[in-house]
Amino acid sequence: MSLLEVDDVKITYSMPGDDVHAVNNVSFSIEEGDNYGLVGESGCGKSTLAKSVLGLLDDNGQIESGSIEFNGRELRDLSESEWRDVRWEEIAYIPQSAMDSLDPVMTVGSQIRQAIRKHRDVSKADANERVSEVFDIVGLDADRTNEYPHEFSGGMRQRVTIAMALALDPDLIIADEPTTGLDVIVQDKIVHKLMEIQEEIDSSLLLITHDVGVVAETCDEVSVLYGGKVMEQGATFDVFDDPHNPYTMGLKNAFPEVDELGEQAISIPGSLPDLNEEPTGCVFRDRCPFATEDCAEEHPPLVEAGNQLSACYYADDAPDLQARAADPETWGIDVAEDTAAEETGEVIVETDGLEKWFKQSQPILDDLLGADPDYVKAVNGVDLDVHEGEIVGVAGESGCGKSTLGEVLSALQSRTGGDIQFEGQSVDQLLDEDTQQFRSAVQFIFQDPFDSLNPRQKVRAAVAEPLEIQGVAPDEIDRRVRETVADVGLNPPEEYLDQYPEQLSGGERQRVAIAQALVLDPDFLICDEPASMLDVSLKANILNILREMATERDIGIVYISHDLASLSQITDRLAVMYLGQIVELGATAEVVENPRHPYAASLLAASPKADPDTDRQRVLLPGEPPNPVDLPNGCNFAPRCPKATEECWENDPERSAFQDGDHEAACFFPVEDTEGELLEAYARERERQDAEEDAETEELAS
Repeated sequence: MSLLEVDDVKITYSMPGDDVHAVNNVSFSIEEGDNYGLVGESGCGKSTLAKSVLGLLDDNGQIESGSIEFNGRELRDLSESEWRDVRWEEIAYIPQSAMDSLDPVMTVGSQIRQAIRKHRDVSKADANERVSEVFDIVGLDADRTNEYPHEFSGGMRQRVTIAMALALDPDLIIADEPTTGLDVIVQDKIVHKLMEIQEEIDSSLLLITHDVGVVAETCDEVSVLYGGKVMEQGATFDVFDDPHNPYTMGLKNAFPEVDELGEQAISIPGSLPDLNEEPTGCVFRDRCPFATEDCAEEHPPLVEAGNQLSACYYADDAPDLQARAADPETWGIDVAEDTAAEETGEVIVETDGLEKWFKQSQPILDDLLGADPDYVKAVNGVDLDVHEGEIVGVAGESGCGKSTLGEVLSALQSRTGGDIQFEGQSVDQLLDEDTQQFRSAVQFIFQDPFDSLNPRQKVRAAVAEPLEIQGVAPDEIDRRVRETVADVGLNPPEEYLDQYPEQLSGGERQRVAIAQALVLDPDFLICDEPASMLDVSLKANILNILREMATERDIGIVYISHDLASLSQITDRLAVMYLGQIVELGATAEVVENPRHPYAASLLAASPKADPDTDRQRVLLPGEPPNPVDLPNGCNFAPRCPKATEECWENDPERSAFQDGDHEAACFFPVEDTEGELLEAYARERERQDAEEDAETEELAS
């Protein structure tokens, strides 16, 4: 008997007008001790399935048919009081956004203790002891249980939610996008900790994600979902090593690998299907390059294909389909002769010692006594230049200062020190002479198109607004709006110009945001995580558009992201930031293949792989970044660096400490053999930390 068995489940949402058929005849099972992945784009039904297993469907959600059995017990028959006994005790849940799921006015320890005492008849002291135990299991300091969520970093907050899920030793843990929005180093730590814990307590895991790499590295079995249907199902190795469904092929090809330097991203064209009616034909047929008339008649059944199950009429032709699916032209993507800029033009933007410090509040008495305030040095002495037709990537962990750097470069924030030159002139001078002209030449694309677009403006008005502010003639506005909307891939423009943002998919909304920035024909574009909110297939679309715009329009672009795989595909040079400083800079290929700074090497080593044949060794960076208000005297990375010596603690290395042509790294002891050296060094560091913890435990016990 399986631990969890989902059999032929159909789920609909009642909406004004037509119902939404979110899940359609989905079946899968999870055995004890197994890791199971549900992977697919947003809207495929994976989170709806998780909510149905937890009995937490929205009020307008209804399980129309099928069964969900857990340990042989039908979950659909449970009353609310019975559900309360099942949740956390037998099935625990790790939500996507830790900040939204934790109560901001309760200490994290109190929240976990509340869950324990709700289900177990234990004393407060015993509950506190268990809280300390689970904090230790997830690698958090048990002394911090009395702190509030805002006092933890994003990765630490996610570990708190994992600790809460583990508190009652559940048989099944459901993790819904547990690493989305986290940088790769924190993601690697969270995934590693989940795997470690799951093995320790012998629980099963249902992992829900759109990240193919995370599933490929962690799950025993997987179901690939699209439009509420299972497209492919089986052992994870078989599904991703030898996919037999065109959707799985497209999803895997769209997932960028950090070492696929300069390769053109392969995106899946089109949008998700309309689920206002129950699917009749294959749900993927409108986006599938191999679809025929047969695909429109009925959705194909899930049948044996290779070593797995596939819902495709042409699964037997998998070898031929795989070869064709690897060609961008199969998906209607024009293949550029060379996606990287062979020769860049003049310098557009250049910074010298750029600084942005944020003053921290202090007690009134300190103000009266004239005490010097503390500062967060978000950008601290950055030298960077960007040329025409060049894309410069800026990578780093959350909180490293990369977004602040982008805002200061675009003069959306004032700088504390240093200088910015735009086309040979001081930005201050340009703003004094003609602010409007500077704003038209420098544009910014924000991370979230949901927030950056006015929900009451149609696409036409949104893209036209910058031109209207600049006083462009109406006829010219109409021409340029249509031309720009077409340039970003919204074709034909007539189908999109009169739509509101809510009528567009996430990828289409982000294209409108890009069109807003490009319509003024800027010289310099700053992109702050423009694809991080998008599914992998949509992300590839955005990367292709930006690369094309840089090449064709000679725009200089700064692309800010924690996604190194995306950066390696489209950038010409790569800058790695750590606590306000650029610690490594060079040609992207050189930095990716031969990172010299231990932090840059760790960041690259943490990128997941979608290829199940690859046995990636996790390089787990110890500790957390130092307090940005109280930085160490020497190298900022020294507290986490296994190579650090007394010299590193006393002196802050210049970026030219290592230099090979244009490749620079701020390190006295640059990395030579990336994987071997780091693995050995971090293993020694973990052994040292474990020995210290054991010594502390023995001391407390005595």
